[in-house]
Amino acid sequence: MSGSVSARLAQLGIDLPPVVAPLANYVPALRAGELVWTAGQLPLIDGKLPATGKVGVGDGLVDPDVARDLARIAALNAVAAVAAQVGSLDRVVQVVKVVGYVASHPEFTGQPGVVNGASAILGQIFGEAGAHARSAVGVAVLPLDAPVEIELVVRIGDK
Repeated sequence: MSGSVSARLAQLGIDLPPVVAPLANYVPALRAGELVWTAGQLPLIDGKLPATGKVGVGDGLVDPDVARDLARIAALNAVAAVAAQVGSLDRVVQVVKVVGYVASHPEFTGQPGVVNGASAILGQIFGEAGAHARSAVGVAVLPLDAPVEIELVVRIGDK
């Protein structure tokens, strides 16, 4: 995919959300040399979670397809935090690592499929620079009872 990241975002019909205010004593993103590390980002939209609870299959659980969409939202929140830290997203030369946490029902083992929501949107936004190493981890609970949380590490250049 060629062109600027802002052009790709426009093509995809994506307006980056405002940076989510920290829920505790930390910053949304921090630059260390050529790397930017984001704090874990929840899938908050206008300060609210669209869904809460554990991911799995069955009554009272967050459907994995819904959770995949939430991972996408959390990734966009992380991208917004990166943009606020470095200015232009055109400076991102590589998404290095994605860590996805999935609040999972004990029998749910589809965490990689959920975190694919984050990976897919990063590939759409950054093209080849969006290819990354990744961990998809099932956890008992996340802040605010969120179903997913996404962290990014990106490498920045002087574009």
